[in-house]
Amino acid sequence: KRALRTLGQDIRDARKRRSLSMETVATRAFTSRKTLQRVEEGDHGVSIGIYASVLNALGLLEGLAILADPTNDKTGMRLANANLPERIRKKSQ
Repeated sequence: KRALRTLGQDIRDARKRRSLSMETVATRAFTSRKTLQRVEEGDHGVSIGIYASVLNALGLLEGLAILADPTNDKTGMRLANANLPERIRKKSQ
């Protein structure tokens, strides 16, 4: 919930930095002003698709793609490296 609250605040700040009204961003994101308000509050009941639409309306959608990028997944990479085989044997035919 804390991460969504932070995301919501960041979205609100990005909207304000661009001097865009809630109505404008909501229209560009194909959602209502009330739903945009919920996004900016970090409401966990709002679908990720709406968050993505709002980020797209603000020109920030590319940031969403890097969230689960394997190069940013230090834990996943550590686990994958720990499971690497000691030796690789040539497959017999």
